[in-house]
Amino acid sequence: MKAIRVTQHGGPEVLKFDEVPRPKAGSGQVLIRVQAAGVNPVDTYIRAGGYGKNAELPYTPGFDAAGVIEEIGPDVEGCDKGDRVYTGDTVTGAYAEYAVCEADGAYSLPPNVSFAQGAAWGVPYATAYRALFHRANAEAGETVLVHGGSGGVGSAATQIARAAGLTVIATSSTAEGRKLVEENGAHYALDHSSPSYLDELMRLTENQGVDVILEMLSNVNLGKDLGVLSKFGRVVVIGSRGNVEINPRDTMSRDASILGMTLFNASQPELQNIHAAIYAGLENESLKPVIGKELPLSEAAEAHKAVMASGAYGKIILLP
Repeated sequence: MKAIRVTQHGGPEVLKFDEVPRPKAGSGQVLIRVQAAGVNPVDTYIRAGGYGKNAELPYTPGFDAAGVIEEIGPDVEGCDKGDRVYTGDTVTGAYAEYAVCEADGAYSLPPNVSFAQGAAWGVPYATAYRALFHRANAEAGETVLVHGGSGGVGSAATQIARAAGLTVIATSSTAEGRKLVEENGAHYALDHSSPSYLDELMRLTENQGVDVILEMLSNVNLGKDLGVLSKFGRVVVIGSRGNVEINPRDTMSRDASILGMTLFNASQPELQNIHAAIYAGLENESLKPVIGKELPLSEAAEAHKAVMASGAYGKIILLP
């Protein structure tokens, strides 16, 4: 089968389109014929090396995939060959024509959802849900700032927060991105490239600040985030590309919390809870993944460049 392989850490150029043996489903696993694979920033961090969840070389990248069950391993119940499924945690890597995942990590794909949309769910929507409800303990009636609202996780967070009854302020540096966050349900869309956007945020909140901030680029924004939190406010660090300096007094005066998170720390019961909520939202169409770009599998290197570019728009999908 065709797959992307990484034999050394480095830039996007280390992603090689290659022929490899088709994997087999082991005990408690299923083999998926991949129809679409999702590209996430975390894929680029692992590719570059130095990330907390590095893969053993050589490996096939990717966690998000959607497709059809091709093979069922021993000791698997509750699914059948031919079922449409998605997963956010492949065992053998999503950037391939076939991928193995644990059977309890293969979730049913509603019939009204495309494979490309299915590949946009796993990591972004589960990350957004866990950040909002498992880490920040967000509640209906609170105000949330989605700092970077037009990318995969930002789009998911905006939709989920709006559906849960929060007031949503989301940012993007482009007019196209701000239009998208409004379409996703944000009450207000701000330009985070504007020097005065945080002043506008404080005006919108009557100088009370926001209760929750979901932060996609902490090395740039965390220090400023703390100044626009409400009393008892929480910042959830979802992404960072470097170091940052903060003033701890900004946390002291508010009893504020800075919460780190990664989806890889979620327990299986937490994941079941997350995906039950996501499925319900997809089924009733209150959640709808935004596909920003579709590329052939052979152009994985271009996809890795695009997912890290400024002005992110929706989810990037690879098509085997």
